[in-house]
Amino acid sequence: MKATPIHKSEAFTRIELIVVILAVIAVFVMVTMILPPLHPVRASINRVSCINSLKQIGTAYRIWASDHNGRFPASESVANGGWREFLTNADQGSLCWTNYAIMADYVGRSPRVLICPSDERQPAGEFIGGPQTGSSRDASDFKDNRTLSYFVGLSADGSQPQSLLAGDRNLGGGTKPRSDYGFSPESGKGNDVAIQTNSKTGPVCWSLKVHSAGNSAGAGNILLGDGSVEQVTSGSFRSQWQPVAGPTTNWPAGHVPSAPSVRVLFP
Repeated sequence: MKATPIHKSEAFTRIELIVVILAVIAVFVMVTMILPPLHPVRASINRVSCINSLKQIGTAYRIWASDHNGRFPASESVANGGWREFLTNADQGSLCWTNYAIMADYVGRSPRVLICPSDERQPAGEFIGGPQTGSSRDASDFKDNRTLSYFVGLSADGSQPQSLLAGDRNLGGGTKPRSDYGFSPESGKGNDVAIQTNSKTGPVCWSLKVHSAGNSAGAGNILLGDGSVEQVTSGSFRSQWQPVAGPTTNWPAGHVPSAPSVRVLFP
């Protein structure tokens, strides 16, 4: 007589299901315990990526200048492709993005280069020209400050290697970092700021955003007039770079600061 085969059910038993659920929970707990140590690694990778983007922007500035009388966009006339005339007026922070739109061809027409990976902002869909071009615009274009991570130093000059050309937007006043983006309003309206080159009477520091993770005093990246990029803390920026940032001489009429200052547009 043949034995009757026993057919085992392929479905989970209640006990097996409980075991699987407990295993999933255990894995989840282990992952959450492992992830925190990875955060500094990600922050470091993001900062290197930001440095590379600023170097690319620095190269774009220098090539643009070589094609435009040796001047950067903020120092060149509208007739020659720059936007100097706009800056004869005060409070031009809302047009900070224009400086980078003008150099679109020189940064490979990639708006992603203009966003730091540690920033909360997202890159634009595509570039357009500055306000003087009369180009058509739609919601996906690079057309305002909300798709930009880097400020513009308006007095930077290629002949002054240490002049302040650009940097992370989360720079603010004082010596105690805040939890916002400093001089750069989240609304994207921008800010036209006079930063005193005497850091003792006009101190600034990086806020607790972007690259300040692990540094409670603040840290950031800056692009200099010679195209080089520096990783700085708030303290080293005040002591080494703020005093030599390149004082502005072409302030708008009626808006000349009482002390030597550098004019910086924040997005």
